[in-house]
Parts: sequence; structure tokens; C-alpha cells
Amino acid sequence: MTTRQIINKGIYPILMLFGKMKSKKETTLFNKNDKKPLIPFYDLKATLNNGNGFLFEHLKGKKVLIVNTASNCGYTSQYDDLQKLSELYAGKLIILGFPSNDFGEQEKGDDKEIATFCKINFGVSFPLMKKSIVLTKNGQNEVYQWLTNSDKNGWNEQAPVWNFCKYIINEDGILTHYFAQDVSPLTDEIQNIIAGNNK
Repeated sequence: MTTRQIINKGIYPILMLFGKMKSKKETTLFNKNDKKPLIPFYDLKATLNNGNGFLFEHLKGKKVLIVNTASNCGYTSQYDDLQKLSELYAGKLIILGFPSNDFGEQEKGDDKEIATFCKINFGVSFPLMKKSIVLTKNGQNEVYQWLTNSDKNGWNEQAPVWNFCKYIINEDGILTHYFAQDVSPLTDEIQNIIAGNNK
């Protein structure tokens, strides 16, 4: 880890503490009326960080958590929480990481460097995609076009506000939740959604 990454790791608990002080209204959106997507989630595809294609049709029947990531962010330690979550719910949940440099030059590395960093420092084994743009602007990743456009996903317009924002898609390809960066992947709420204990 670089000096900056070590400092970021140290301030992560403080950032998460401040996040807990926020209201749910500030950090969470959900699909109140169970609106179905106008464009099927399973029609989407992405490119893995090794250059291979990844078809979302293979995700049918599982919950999916999509998160935009960065290696030099105060929230980078969430890689550890995401890995734990993927292990806790193996077979039921697929986590997809989308590295991006959209927020303050916090992901300058290339795809190989990102993969190595994640593996060495956090043991990441869930799929990482090719570095791309997640914000609503020219060149936005096709998956994030779907996640942030209600004409495609059925209800949500919320783009990521920072690195490590999370979107949950259920087993039927319906976008059900958005969580801001300061909500830990290991919160009871997220685990209950994945376990099927609530919507």
C-alpha cells in the first residue's frame, strides 16, 4: 500500500462513524412500488478487467450488488467488507466491482494494477470490471446508464455520489435499492435484503 492508502485505511472508521449519524433518507433509496425495468437487466453486458466479456444473463436467479470502486479513496477499505459479504452469501449473491476514476483522481491505475491491488490487500475474488465512467456524462458505462436512468431501470435516477455506492438487483432482475458510500456492505439492512428477510 502507498502512504496515501495507509492513511485512507486509518480514516475509514471515522468516515463510517459519520455515515451512521446520517438519516436513512440521506443514504438509501428503494423501489417503493416494485417497479420493473423497461429494459431487462439480463440484456446488459460488461467487460471484465482481463478483457473478457461478461453477460448478465448468467446472473439470473441470484441477487447482484453493483458497486463503483477506487483504490485511493477513504472508503477503499470497503473492499474488505465486500469480500466478506461475497463469502457469507456465496451461491446467493454476486458482487460486481466497477473501478472508476470519476471522483478526484482516486483510481489512476490501469486494470492490471487495480486487480493486483485488490487481490494483495483485500483478497478480492468477486468480479472486477474494466475501469470505466460511472457518472451520467459522455462515455458512461452501459451498466451505469441502466442503473441511473428510470426509462431503463423503471424508477431510479440516482447516480453514485462518491466511490463505493451500491445498487442491489434482485433474483428477477429488478433494481431494488441504492445505498450511498457511507453505508457498510455488512450492515444488517443489506444482509437482510440479500438473505431475503425483507424487501
